[in-house]
Amino acid sequence: MVTRAYTVAFEGVEAHQVEVQCAVAPGLPAFSIVGLPDKAVSEARDRVRSALTSMAIALPSKRITINLSPADLPKEGSHFDLPIAMALLAALDIIPKDAVESTVSLGELSLDGSLVPVIGALPAAMSAAEEDRSLLCPHASGPEAAWVGAAQVIAAKTLADVVRHYSGQNPITPSLPGEVTNGTQFKDLRDVKGQERAKRALEIAAAGRHHILFLGTPGSGKSMLAARLASILPPLSAIEALETSMIHSIAGLLDQGGISRQRPFREPHHTASMAAIVGGGRRASPGEISLAHNGVLFLDEFPEFSRSVLETLRQPIETGEVMVARANAHVSYPCRFMLVAAANPCKCGYMYDPARACARVPNCGDDYLGRISGPLMDRIDLRIEVPPVAYTDLDLPADGETSAQVAARVLQARQLQEDRFREHPAARSNADAQGKLLEEIATPDNDGRELLSKVAEKFGLTARGYHRVLRVARTIADLDQSEDVLRPHIAEAVSFRLTAQKS
Repeated sequence: MVTRAYTVAFEGVEAHQVEVQCAVAPGLPAFSIVGLPDKAVSEARDRVRSALTSMAIALPSKRITINLSPADLPKEGSHFDLPIAMALLAALDIIPKDAVESTVSLGELSLDGSLVPVIGALPAAMSAAEEDRSLLCPHASGPEAAWVGAAQVIAAKTLADVVRHYSGQNPITPSLPGEVTNGTQFKDLRDVKGQERAKRALEIAAAGRHHILFLGTPGSGKSMLAARLASILPPLSAIEALETSMIHSIAGLLDQGGISRQRPFREPHHTASMAAIVGGGRRASPGEISLAHNGVLFLDEFPEFSRSVLETLRQPIETGEVMVARANAHVSYPCRFMLVAAANPCKCGYMYDPARACARVPNCGDDYLGRISGPLMDRIDLRIEVPPVAYTDLDLPADGETSAQVAARVLQARQLQEDRFREHPAARSNADAQGKLLEEIATPDNDGRELLSKVAEKFGLTARGYHRVLRVARTIADLDQSEDVLRPHIAEAVSFRLTAQKS
């Protein structure tokens, strides 16, 4: 007789159902696992054997075969321990077969039978809900999986607790969702003195999810501005929080099953590899651009990143999705992030200061910013020069707007966009609008169209640049609570587009 248990195999953020078949047949004593398992799955037989021994359960002196179906799907990770043990316990008539077949299980076994938390409990619960099954997982993974709500989550501390639950001796109470984490304390935008134009650009970028580049001398406040962007962004919606948490679950970054409503803010160092930024490695894990999904990716010292890393950002910026292609895996991850880049105007950083600039000005600036290719620069909506702050301004009291005041305007603009794109699920913000939808929402008035045509002809805007100006102008109009895109909105959007070209 063949008994069956069910678990999942992860491919990106998707959890594919895997049937764990167990056959106990006469023959020489053996315990084999087939079905394209990796090293961690193959070693499960020793962990399962030891865990059963700790419960005084002896394996029969027969041939035990575990098949992981479909057999052509690679199986990776230690979370196969628990479903293998479940199928084996059902084959030994220790727990009911029908209860095992109505459950999706995942978890790693210690040698003493305790269950160790594993990654991916949240997408596994999503898969269990789709199959109308309950989920069995380690106790520490229960609060995370319970966020799905559509599937009953049984979180056990040991394999013995699992046996007692399914035999009816001591049922386990279903898990409740974890706490909504507060996240980090934000820094206030009021701390930045001066830089009113840069603050305005930051507000526009936050309101429409536009990509932005800060260009200025060292110490001018580029990183300070970027660090305070999180304080003016609206919280994640329920759908966005679940999407983001599924990626973080696969990466093992959820803290004690808690889900945060704060938008992720990722700031990798410029020495990061392509696999770290885009995703990859042995298990094709998500990279920084996917971990920043629905949030911010801040790349300080932008030209210092390797050329190959920067160029790989071009397609994800446009599509909001990245395909990690490897010899043994083709995995797709969502990456709808907001790019915030900061750069010095040249290698020494003082190209605009005659007293401190090096002897290679202006060639050093051309060489340094030349590391950012034209196609990549064309995808950045807002480009703003950040001049150095005067010493006299540093002694002035902080009297600018607080992050809360700016965040209120950003939230109003985002709510307008939410209503606007309610029937267009592919777009969530103005930065996502394209084609006919962009024409419908961002057609300027006659004066604005005339101005944009003149700018496009004089400065040679590409078709992509033309459309990005329209998106930014639509966001500026939303901040002004204007239904129409007017000439002043176009003029301000164009001014941010041409800043780097004048440099």
